[in-house]
Amino acid sequence: MDTLELIEKENYTIVQMNRGKVNAINYEMVKELGEVFKKLEDDPDVMGVILSGQPHYFSAGLDLIELYQYDKEQIQQFFTAFGALYLQLVQFKKPFISAITGHSPAGGCVLAVTSDNRFMADGEAYVIGLNEVAVNIQISQNLTEIYAFWMGDGLAHRYILEGKLLSGKEALDAGLVDELVPLDQVFERSERQMKHYMKADQEILINTKKKLRKRLWDKLDLNAENALQEASVLWWKPEIRAKMKAYLESFTNKNKK
Repeated sequence: MDTLELIEKENYTIVQMNRGKVNAINYEMVKELGEVFKKLEDDPDVMGVILSGQPHYFSAGLDLIELYQYDKEQIQQFFTAFGALYLQLVQFKKPFISAITGHSPAGGCVLAVTSDNRFMADGEAYVIGLNEVAVNIQISQNLTEIYAFWMGDGLAHRYILEGKLLSGKEALDAGLVDELVPLDQVFERSERQMKHYMKADQEILINTKKKLRKRLWDKLDLNAENALQEASVLWWKPEIRAKMKAYLESFTNKNKK
């Protein structure tokens, strides 16, 4: 694997995103995450999964620099695959924890909100949130449902429309993350929670998770291609392309300084 590293524990696995220091999400990472989580869900010896990032970054979100270069077929494939990955993770039947090792905006947040617990590094600079509106990417109905699942309809409505990125404290208050812990303790806290789950009868745990998520699952559009069709169409809107190009140029120029 080129974008992930697996750390096998006694009865659970840590999946560490490892694509540069910011873990920007491209098509390759999406496909590898899907393949790995499928294998781990089917493996009877793996009872739970922790998804983690690099120090200071869980994931900075979609790799807009690479995605901007995709043609129409490639961007359709990407959004379909990303929508399928979201549906796969949100329906993952085993205990699933996100060890949020720093920033987790947009696509990073998409991955994190599918998990059962989110332990986030405490730091004033770290942010998390679905800020798709602010970066001119169409959010799917499926994503609005899980945001509301964790923080309630009112806050989800306001924060999504605003394209708001939340500080750790704001995310904690909203119910988007479970706890804030020092960066060097994010793994330890996540593993401690996983070991707690491992003490339970696994059939009971899986059945209970299924019951807790039933109302969320019932609201989801399970056709990944349909779910993100709007995003792939609006991606090519001239005004959006112009804004994205300007953003990428400013970002590239800033990194050159």
